[in-house]
Amino acid sequence: MNLQQYFSGKVVIVTGASSGIGLATARLMGSLGAKVVMAARSYDKLLELAPSVAPSDRVLPVRCDVTSEPDCRALIDAAVEHFGGIDILVNNAGLSMRAMFKDLDLKVLHSLMDVNFWGTVNCTKAALPHLLNSKGQVVGVISIAGYSALPARTGYSASKYAVRGFLDTLRIEHLKDGLGVLVFAPGYTSSNVRNAALTADGTPQGETPLAEDKLMSAEDCAKALAKGLARRRSSVTLTALGRATVWAHRLFPRLTDKLTYSYIAREANSPFK
Repeated sequence: MNLQQYFSGKVVIVTGASSGIGLATARLMGSLGAKVVMAARSYDKLLELAPSVAPSDRVLPVRCDVTSEPDCRALIDAAVEHFGGIDILVNNAGLSMRAMFKDLDLKVLHSLMDVNFWGTVNCTKAALPHLLNSKGQVVGVISIAGYSALPARTGYSASKYAVRGFLDTLRIEHLKDGLGVLVFAPGYTSSNVRNAALTADGTPQGETPLAEDKLMSAEDCAKALAKGLARRRSSVTLTALGRATVWAHRLFPRLTDKLTYSYIAREANSPFK
């Protein structure tokens, strides 16, 4: 598959493009000749990063809070006005958490659903007419936690399950329209998401419990995403551990619960301790 040939000239919107998988995806798309719309809440950071993504005539930074319907509509309008259409929407903006549900302020779950689920819905709703017109593609970046739940991440898992259900349904609704819908599930990937993860009271934890340098890089994750898009896949699940977890959850759910509990219990400062 020639990725350069597939993506060259396509208009690609990436939410959460200021760091992690989003930034790596934006940079990869830019290197493959795509016209890239970078969306995030921090406009100043997007302006700083834009030259590393693509030449100025092929990159458009747009401030967007995906929890806001007007912001999402403005993002899509800006992309269409600037580049003339949309070919791919990558719903990547996301938020994580780490706390036991019994200790949790419910505002944390609302925040997770607003960003992860409603952010995907808001952007997809605004972009859908243009994607149908171009027979384009919409992506939801979920997680293995969207297939097999992670303890101490109730809001995260619930929101990722919800995104998967939403996109799987959307795919069936438009089965005859030429719309591509990809559910993209990375395993643990090196990024800022765990540093920014919310604790029980809604404040960021500020550190990661994992050895980030031993995880899949955001760049490798972006390459897998690009290959999935170019092959117009319906789903991509990354890492051997991730695929094994999804498989085990389907066939041996009670055993998977016990193994997952043991795995999380070994984390640094585990909520189970």
